[in-house]
Amino acid sequence: MLASRSLFLLGFLFCALMLGIAAYFQFVEHLEPCPLCILQRVFTLFVGLIMLLAVIHNPKTVGIKVYAVLAGLVALVGMGISARHVWLQNLPEDQVPSCGPGLNFMLENFPLADAINMVMRGSGECAEVVWSFMGLSIPAWTLVAFTALAALSFGQIFRK
Repeated sequence: MLASRSLFLLGFLFCALMLGIAAYFQFVEHLEPCPLCILQRVFTLFVGLIMLLAVIHNPKTVGIKVYAVLAGLVALVGMGISARHVWLQNLPEDQVPSCGPGLNFMLENFPLADAINMVMRGSGECAEVVWSFMGLSIPAWTLVAFTALAALSFGQIFRK
């Protein structure tokens, strides 16, 4: 059985891979991320950083559980954002919200709480499916990835 430190390292490397794939799509394939995509990247980064801290710290029993809960909770938030994005992508065309301002504009011109609320409501650009693999869009694959990260994290709580 793998040690908790190895599992945290695996989770960190998985997050780094996710961010690398996102960068490839943005900078090589020229797929511009929508505000929900950017938010998913931020939560991927947060999960990865928590797991990297766990690797560096190499905690014992209680510390492992603390890092696992933190990473798991952040992954659950990422799951929620990804699920919302998938939901938007599966709306009938007549129910898709209109395109809104970009994330930078929202953050510069609105209070943070309002900007986050606007991002979570989504916009027409968030509903567009620009790439898919095996019938799943990028947000759907991100949802699968966050689910795996949450399972990896919460699974460490119950390890002996």
